[in-house]
Amino acid sequence: MPEDFLPIEMLTRLQEPPAPFSPGEPHFWTDPHIARQMLAVHLDPNTDAASRRPETIQRTVDWLIETLALKPGMRVLDLGCGPGLYTSRLADAGLRVTGVDFSQNSINYARQQRPEVEYLCQDYLNLQVEGKFDLVLLIFGDFCVLSTQQRSCLLTNVKNVLNPGGSFVLDVSTPTLRKRAGLKNGWYSAPGGFWKPGPHLVLEQGFAYPEDLFLDQYIVIEAEGRGSVYRNWFQDYTPERIRLELESGGFQVTSLWGDLCGTPLTDDSDWIGVIARLP
Repeated sequence: MPEDFLPIEMLTRLQEPPAPFSPGEPHFWTDPHIARQMLAVHLDPNTDAASRRPETIQRTVDWLIETLALKPGMRVLDLGCGPGLYTSRLADAGLRVTGVDFSQNSINYARQQRPEVEYLCQDYLNLQVEGKFDLVLLIFGDFCVLSTQQRSCLLTNVKNVLNPGGSFVLDVSTPTLRKRAGLKNGWYSAPGGFWKPGPHLVLEQGFAYPEDLFLDQYIVIEAEGRGSVYRNWFQDYTPERIRLELESGGFQVTSLWGDLCGTPLTDDSDWIGVIARLP
């Protein structure tokens, strides 16, 4: 929600917790500058900020192939595929892969790297793909940023494209991860950076809601006074909550893990790796 000027009254109002899943700037991930910054973070092998590190991605792919007994020629749909870090490795194993992402910038990069892989620039809440798949992936907490209604829509879309007996694999964050990360509360100025190419001030604030819902909010004020509000919502999960939501959505949860590399799930796990099947 860009504004020509952010007076103190507006800043004061923005310090109040907004209603759950209230939107911020509508062109967040499609903003050309942010899209370029996000791609760079995806491709940085030394951070887990946007994608996990290459060695973790490879371990995940290897574990999924073994655990799900994936064979060459089977069809895999990667939702929120970004620049194709998982799809390229799955294709190396002989799988027929389709990647879907909302960012045209990421899709363009993925296509350049592996033109033989099918990539679609789509919002997976309005999914349009041909045929059925043996496996659908939604990796690195994408499920957590969706509202209740959006998650229901996503589960319907996944059911519509999965073969009977096909697998839906995702991971969700836990309250333990939020306790480690804490709530954002601070500010900084920069001559240019992730949010804007020119000088800007960033005010960060985190909000905690009931039932393990959290918001990271960023108020970005440019030199001329123009402001934008960016919001990242996160629904954290316990094993019981994610099992109930998926089973209510028509899936059978076959196993829960501490990640998607085969680590056992414990009370201290930051993540829950989920393997579910369509009956």
